[in-house]
Amino acid sequence: MRILGINALFHDPAAALVIDGHTVAAAEEERFSRRKHGKRPLPFSAWELPEKAAAWCLAEAGLRPQDLDAVAYSFDPRLARPADTMGLDDPWDHLRLAYAREAPNFLHTALPGLDPEKVRFVPHHMAHAASSALAAPGAETSSVLVLDGRGEATSHLAGRRVGDRIEPLYGQELPHSLGLVYEDLTEHLGFLRSSDEYKVMALASYGTPRMLGELRKHVHATGDGGFRAAGVPWAELCPPLRPGEAWTQDHADLAASAQACLEETLLDLVRWLHGRTHDSLLTMAGGVALNCVANSRIAREGPFDRVWVQPASGDAGTALGGALHLAASGGDRTEPLAGADLGRRWSDAELEGWLKTAAVPYERPADVAETVAEALADDQIVAWFQGRSEYGPRALGHRSLLAHPGRSGNLERLNDVKGREQFRPVAPMVLADRAPEIFDGPMPSPYMLFVHEVAEEWRDRIPAVVHVDGTARIQTVDPVNEPLVARMLGSFERRTGLPVVVNTSLNTAGRPMVDDPRDALECFGSSPVDLLAIGPFVVRRGTFFAGGQPDATGAAEPLSATDAEGFAAVGSVPSYGTPDGVSARPVHTAPVREPVAGSGAAAAGIAGTGPGLPGAGPGGVTGAAGPEGAPGGGADTPGMPR
Repeated sequence: MRILGINALFHDPAAALVIDGHTVAAAEEERFSRRKHGKRPLPFSAWELPEKAAAWCLAEAGLRPQDLDAVAYSFDPRLARPADTMGLDDPWDHLRLAYAREAPNFLHTALPGLDPEKVRFVPHHMAHAASSALAAPGAETSSVLVLDGRGEATSHLAGRRVGDRIEPLYGQELPHSLGLVYEDLTEHLGFLRSSDEYKVMALASYGTPRMLGELRKHVHATGDGGFRAAGVPWAELCPPLRPGEAWTQDHADLAASAQACLEETLLDLVRWLHGRTHDSLLTMAGGVALNCVANSRIAREGPFDRVWVQPASGDAGTALGGALHLAASGGDRTEPLAGADLGRRWSDAELEGWLKTAAVPYERPADVAETVAEALADDQIVAWFQGRSEYGPRALGHRSLLAHPGRSGNLERLNDVKGREQFRPVAPMVLADRAPEIFDGPMPSPYMLFVHEVAEEWRDRIPAVVHVDGTARIQTVDPVNEPLVARMLGSFERRTGLPVVVNTSLNTAGRPMVDDPRDALECFGSSPVDLLAIGPFVVRRGTFFAGGQPDATGAAEPLSATDAEGFAAVGSVPSYGTPDGVSARPVHTAPVREPVAGSGAAAAGIAGTGPGLPGAGPGGVTGAAGPEGAPGGGADTPGMPR
């Protein structure tokens, strides 16, 4: 069966394509629209669909909308009740439900040729559950736990996978919601709710849980598979912060108390579930599953032998889960997820066409992994753009910013590059076979969804990736799955003696993660990054901004239909300012080209508009940007810093 999954109603709209039980493609709309989270989780935006992500998924497989056997929409309005009857203060929720009921017709309009009768409503938490239980390796018999802000009428699902079926065991009815409680705290601390929940978790490391006793009165498990989580008097515990105000120790203590209370409640829920199923494997999804501190405590203190968390656990993942659910229900055998690299990709020739079109000086070294390792050893910051983009909020070695972990100042340096708060940590990537000697925690950890204690003897050797509490949120790298990243790590270790590299997402504050080559060039041009490694090519900051006129005799190769909107040559390249002490290297160049009208993926704006690119004015930024954050909110919550 050919099934397209759609998440649209709350936030993080996304699309995923499953063919005969195999996940072919998955992407979030924000990577195309360049709007953080795709949209805000408001009833007024509930009609918005992941049109570009869906169109790309179909194009990736060479399908037309009429070729689909079904479309899964990850919310079932027939299960919803009026907000006021559920104890929710959401007077416009009826508008959200009206849009959900009309989703088949909206999709018919967005995807011409699609039969609206093929659209199937999949319950929100069943889609979350399927995204984990039907995608985890070795999960034919396993337990599944879903927790987020809200679905149709619940905020939680505990269940069990047996074969291709997921049997629900308990669902907590609204208004009780661990996700919504964490959202309320996020707003109380001056952050953007439904967006910045991961900042609360980072801030918690700076506090002590001295308010835990009071919070337990309002947030706790009930012993029957459910919990109570509503009505926390935040203002009585700590004064609210206005956006942008400096936090105090009281605010950090409140964050620490809430984090501890969340962890305790989750452990009680996990123990109840294991008591019903006695399984060895727990799979998790929903926005709360992006809370890697809580995940680690579940793995460490919980009764399950293994814990597997879906890498796109937020609402974006329900696009995949909805499609997998329909596939399994239709008789297809679903395949485990091989990795999170399910997004867009470009051939070497296409990438070179982008570089020539942008008139960017570039090189093609013998081995880009060796060149990057050398730059990192010289304490340069590297933008790493390789292969397919990641599905979900984590940069996992495809769209990353890399740095030397042995320089303690690189944490502040990277946070300055990205425009983030200084209390936020960055993460290490490490070869899987070297990880156990440096980090203590669940292994392997390929999706950055657990935190690990850093061995005492290593903390001074890799200070940039050690958080204030002595932990790190690691990504283990398997050379079989990620040979290029593994080769780069090995080369860096030969130069420095360190098998670890700093890895954080390739983006700046308020912008989605870089996805296409234009995004990479704009980010590189607008931030103090030393080297861009894009496919087998590298662009150096010194030559990028070197003085003089590049040779404009080269001709740009045509871009593919997937990439180009059409370009027309406009003449010579303006000169750039020359930094002191920068020596030029032999580079390739091409004439500047500017976009003209056309169709295909958004490629316009390379010349004359992108920040730092040839012809750009100072500080020029293209595209709309929403608030910074990792998935959380409307239906999902806390995650670690990107």
